[in-house]
Amino acid sequence: MKEEFDAVIVANGLFPSHTIPLDILHHAAHLIACDGAIAPLRMEGLGEALIIGDGDSIPDEYRDRLICIEEQADNDLTKATRYCLLQGWLKIAYLGATGLREDHTLGNISLLMRYYRDMNVEGTMFTDHGFFTPAYGNRTFSSMKSQQVSIYNFGCHQLSSKGLRWGCYAFDQWWQGTLNEALTDTFTIAADSYYLVYQTYKPKESWGQSLK
Repeated sequence: MKEEFDAVIVANGLFPSHTIPLDILHHAAHLIACDGAIAPLRMEGLGEALIIGDGDSIPDEYRDRLICIEEQADNDLTKATRYCLLQGWLKIAYLGATGLREDHTLGNISLLMRYYRDMNVEGTMFTDHGFFTPAYGNRTFSSMKSQQVSIYNFGCHQLSSKGLRWGCYAFDQWWQGTLNEALTDTFTIAADSYYLVYQTYKPKESWGQSLK
């Protein structure tokens, strides 16, 4: 998938190994590390990234480059996002935000919706299996036949779909919108509020084989 971002923020979770997030990482127009994420970036040859956080997990040799924001009301991912907003960078890719502690993973995924809804950030969160996109209202998504798709409701009273194997509705539980499947190269969601879409990189057959 080809997409250009104003900035790439790397959190201190599981560092990406899939070619898609790695390609996004190595073509970042502006690269920001959340605190200790600078260590794997250095191993990837990207040690010149800007560093933002509260300094609780950064290697000592990088402390002189840290933009330290000590307040604890928000996490380092949000601090980095706010920095991007000050620079006018609204289209942001998030990497390394999942994969370790489950509470951090859930918190970071939910923050993607907060950034979109409250800060007007066009954010996409990439993992080693797929990507999350926040959305509002009616929208058509690029896809592929048999791509696995999940829809998470964030306030919709009306929600429907075209181009998915199972029709969507205004789910009141997150699990109800999971494990759907694209029928063609696009699908459309019609909604009256916010929702989060997850799409795998590969169609179901290839994805299943890749886990063996």
